[in-house]
Amino acid sequence: MRTIAVIGASLAGLHTALALRSQGYDGRLVIVGEERHRPYDRPPLSKEFLTGAMTAERLALADAEEIAGLDADWLLGTRAEGLDPPSRTLTLSGGRTLRADGMVVATGAVPRALPGEPLEGVHTLRTLDDAAALREELSRGQVRVVVIGAGFIGAEVASSCATLGHNVTVVEAAGQPLLPQLGAEMAAFCADLHTDHGVTLHTGTGVRALHPEGPRGPDGPPGARGGAEAAGPGSGAGERRRVGWVELADGRFLPADVVVAGIGVRPATDWLEGSGIPLDDGVVCDAGGLTANPAVAAVGDVARSAGHRAEHWTSAMETGAVAARNLLAGATVETYRALPYFWSDQYGVRIQLAGRRRASDTVRVVEGSPEDRSFLAVYERDGTTTAVLAANRPRSFTRARRELARAGGLAAV
Repeated sequence: MRTIAVIGASLAGLHTALALRSQGYDGRLVIVGEERHRPYDRPPLSKEFLTGAMTAERLALADAEEIAGLDADWLLGTRAEGLDPPSRTLTLSGGRTLRADGMVVATGAVPRALPGEPLEGVHTLRTLDDAAALREELSRGQVRVVVIGAGFIGAEVASSCATLGHNVTVVEAAGQPLLPQLGAEMAAFCADLHTDHGVTLHTGTGVRALHPEGPRGPDGPPGARGGAEAAGPGSGAGERRRVGWVELADGRFLPADVVVAGIGVRPATDWLEGSGIPLDDGVVCDAGGLTANPAVAAVGDVARSAGHRAEHWTSAMETGAVAARNLLAGATVETYRALPYFWSDQYGVRIQLAGRRRASDTVRVVEGSPEDRSFLAVYERDGTTTAVLAANRPRSFTRARRELARAGGLAAV
């Protein structure tokens, strides 16, 4: 291969590019990124960066020496708009085209947005620019923040906003936060974390609509009168109205100055429609990251590998080396078989989970206690450990994770 294009200047894209070079590829390397930033670390966006404890410069995933060592052509602020595998041609924003002998799709995922009229003060959190815009709003004084979704991103944003002294409410459609991931007993622990820190938690209800600021009418929702009166003072024609209320599915209304939607993501594959590359909740690829076309690989959040799509930092970092090897070989000579692993920092508690839990698994606390906010628990199925969960027990978790990997015949990571 004389030219390889990595589409996505992300964690997964960067580590694939580094792997290509470390594995001996010395041809032209082009890295296409829709954002204007070089690769940066996303997990701190909802935590240290949002609270102001970390600067944008400290988020960088590679230093100047590593960037220079890649000897890559960086096309930042450039969006991939189409792919023609037979001619191995990428169509880029601005009408540019790029021909490459091999391609790595690392375009990640995009946040799901709430339907309805776009309103000022409504945010999603995926990119550095998203986080910077939210941080700017939070710096203007104490505000009422409504976080929609109590998954990992939603919980971390709620934690950060509470740390900054804001009035925080979390709305979760499931009966408990992180119920699908952790099960009822451990999800109750996460619910307690919110309420322990003064965060109001509404579970078992979704969001029907967002409404602009304005007084609530007796026969309708807030802002129902519409027009300039509902938009508030200072609004002009063509300007977005500002959010003022969140209407819940059960009929309640929550006042809101800022709304953060953490309702999940979808893989960024729109640009691949019609390309012939199989798509099904991501780019369909084998356990080695190769698609049906061996000149095209997929890594990170966008990849649906062997029937599964992982949205976690560790897999995004590690799959690149495997995909790079297979892309250079022109066939799958190695597969990725590490245990699923992720972590989350909420209200000063580090939560770590590794393994493959099912809803029918039982959970048992083997160290500490949830009441003390420090414990190690194991999920079990037919007497076999399937997953391990810890809160503020990093050393115990690391040991249990390695034991789980060995027991399952998987490489410890």
